[in-house]
Order: sequence, then C-alpha cells, then structure tokens
Amino acid sequence: MNHLRARLLISYLVVLAVTLAVGGLLLVLILRGQPVAREPIVARLTSLARSASEREIAAGLLLNALPARLAQALDRIASSANTRVIAATPEGEILYDSLGTLNVGTVVDFRLGQPGGPDGPNGPDSQDNLLEGSFREDGQEWLIVGDRFQTRRVDALLLFAAPRPESSWREVLRLFGTSVLLPLLEAGAVGLLVALLMAWLTTRGTVRALYGLREAAGAIAAGNYAERVPVAGPDEVRDVATAFNDMAAQVQANQVAQQDFLANVSHDLRTPLTSIQGFSQAIIDGASKDPAYHARIIFDEAGRLNRLVGELLDLARISSGRLSMHQGRVDVGPIAAAVAERLTIRAREAGIQLVQDIQPAPEVAGDGDRLAQVLTNLIDNALKFTPQGGAVRVAVGPGDGGVRIAVSDTGQGIPREDLPRVFERFYQVDKARGPRRGTGLGLAITAEIVRAHGGRIRADSGGPGQGTTITVWLPAIGMSTVVRRV
Repeated sequence: MNHLRARLLISYLVVLAVTLAVGGLLLVLILRGQPVAREPIVARLTSLARSASEREIAAGLLLNALPARLAQALDRIASSANTRVIAATPEGEILYDSLGTLNVGTVVDFRLGQPGGPDGPNGPDSQDNLLEGSFREDGQEWLIVGDRFQTRRVDALLLFAAPRPESSWREVLRLFGTSVLLPLLEAGAVGLLVALLMAWLTTRGTVRALYGLREAAGAIAAGNYAERVPVAGPDEVRDVATAFNDMAAQVQANQVAQQDFLANVSHDLRTPLTSIQGFSQAIIDGASKDPAYHARIIFDEAGRLNRLVGELLDLARISSGRLSMHQGRVDVGPIAAAVAERLTIRAREAGIQLVQDIQPAPEVAGDGDRLAQVLTNLIDNALKFTPQGGAVRVAVGPGDGGVRIAVSDTGQGIPREDLPRVFERFYQVDKARGPRRGTGLGLAITAEIVRAHGGRIRADSGGPGQGTTITVWLPAIGMSTVVRRV
C-alpha cells in the first residue's frame, strides 16, 4: 500500500465515499424535513369510503336511523373499517366522532373538496363522488375522505379519517431507503471505475519519471556522472527533473574538479617535498657548497607547504560550516594598507608597481584577520599573474551603503567563459603547471569569507591580456547582517 498509485487510488476512494455519504445524509435530511406523503393514506381512506358506499352502508344503516340509534350505526361502521369515523353536517357541525375527541355540535373546518387528478378519488376512472380534505386537531393533521348521506332529519357527511404522521428517520428510510440506496451504490460503482482510471492516468507519467530518476540516481552512484533524465511530464515532475540534472551536472563538475585538485595537490606537495628532501640530504652529507642558500630554499618550500595545508584546513572548515569568525568593528582601510605594505617588497622584486588608493570608508562588522586573509589572497593572486613591468592597484572606499574594495591588475586576464567559475573550489583558469599555478582554493576561500560577512564578490576581465579586477563589497556596520549576530 506504499505505492504511489495505490495511495492515490485509496485517496480517490476515500473522497468518493465521503462525498456519497454526505450526499446521502443531506438527501435523507431533506426528505426528513418534508411531511410524510399523503397519497398512501388518502388511497386507504378512499378505499374505505368507496367500500362503504358500495355496500350502501350509509344508505342502509343511516338513512332511516333515528338520532338515538345513529351513534350505534356509526360505531359498527368504525369498528368494521378499523379507523376513525366522523359524521358531520355539510357546514362542519359534528354529529358523531368515533374517537370521541370532537364534541357533538362542534364546528370543524374540514376543507373538503373534490380533487380531479387522475390519481384522486374522483379521477376519470372513478364512478363515485367522494370528498377529500383535512383538518387539524391539537396540532395533529388528519386526512379525511368521505361521502354524503342522509338521516331522517338532516343531510350529513360520513368521513373516514386517519392521522398524517410526522416524518422520522425510520419512516424516511422505510419509504425511500431502496430508492436512495440503489442510486448511491450505482454512483459508487461508477466512481470506483473512474477512480481506477484516473489513478492510472494520473500516475502513469509521474511513476515513469520517478523510475527514470531512480535509475539515473543509481547510475550516478555507480560513477556515471554524465547520466541525465528527460525533462517531461507535469510541471512538478519537470522541476524535479531539472533540479536533478542540475545536481548531476554539479556533481560531475565537482568530481572533475576534485580529480584535478588531487592531481594538482599531489604535484604541489611532491615538488616542495622533493626540494626539501634533496637539499636537506645534501646538507647532511656535506655535499652542499652553500648550506645557507639551500636552507633558505628548504625554508621557502616549507612555507609553501604550510600555506597549502592552511588552505586545505580552511576548505575543510568551510565545508563543515565551522569557519571561525571573531566579530567586531573593523576599519578595512588600515588593514588593506598594511597588507599592501607587506607585499610591496615582493612586488618590487617582481618588477611590479603596487599602487594604493585608500579612502576613508565606514566601519564593517566582521573578523579583521579574515578580511586581511581576503586582501592577502586577492593581492597575492594579482601579483602572481601580472608580468614584470605591470601594475597592481588596491582601492578602498565607500560605496552603496558599505565599503568597496577593488584589486586590479594589468596581467594576463581571464577568458570570458571562465569568469563565472573563478570562485569555484579547485577551479583554475591556468591549466598549465608552473610556478604561478596554485591549488585553486584561494579565490573560493576568499568568496566564502566575503559571503560570511554579508558581502558580495565579483570578477571582471576584458579577456586574455586585458587584466582582471576583483571587486568586493561589504555592508557598513549599520546595515550589516553580521553585526546583528555580534
């Protein structure tokens, strides 16, 4: 019962059952609110009245009856008919009541008439001239059918009466149970067939799409990252298929990037380790002609390894959501000036002009050390890809309600197709190995730190040889989402 089609069919059947039950209940309530049909009662009274006329009871027993014997004759008629019998004048004055609740001499409005309907007492097939009417007694409606007769003294009416009962559940079910239940059962059977058809039609495309998603997910789990599913069916299924394909594309890209990263890290670890091992062995064996120079190479290579390990640790913290941030009020200008000053010597050695344009700017809420890491990554990256004789410009100033930081260079630039991916983890624009090649983590870590401060980062380039500008925007302390968490 856990299949989508079965669950959908059950839901259809539940809705159908509730609808039929409510509909049947409402119909019974409506019927219960209506008076009990008078036709069956009138037909019985008509039969009694017609029988009395045919046997000439009125003529034989009542025509010559003295007033003293009238009650006896009417008692016998009431007893033989087993119903209430009333004798009254045409004006409604009571002469006799077998029930005894209408006193002799009381005037009652019987509202008598001669119905002319085909089913009435005086229909086209009738040979008599019966009267039909009703009256109310103590809140109870009585139906009457009768005929005229004569006594020695007056013309009179012989009326047969029966109460019209109030509607009840039992009465409604007795009269209409079969006529209501059978259509409801027929409607339920038709609804069941429709529910089966709708459940099959509704779930056909969805189930097929879900099976396709299951198979594609299994293929990706098995390592076939190029697997995709067709985008078809209802909007919801199309949205799921689109999201799945996007996820698969991202997984594929991450797998390729991680494979490249493992190859790159292996190379970047092996190179300094080889240098460290070789030069340290030369110093130990006494084969080094300049131990101090070789020790400096070992020191530099160890620093390179230390930076690589630091980036890997930062990446691990970012991936696990444990990137440490010490919040406070930070003035970005002095931090940028200090970082640029620290890298000036390196820029001078590489023959690159490092220009500072530090303007007063609002304070931001954040971690000064992490922002220094952002600036260090950006300036270091610009110096790495700027040739001798080029220039790197660091600008800080107010902008859009916050602080705008721009690091521009006149280096090799970034192809337009690579711009959207420069902040992805492990992604590298320069695929060739060489001294300028990094791990592909610097800009990714930088972007994560900027976003953690509620800021934005963007890369712009005119293309190869046109230089690159990395722009960072951080919200001022008054509008920062970070300061609210301090």
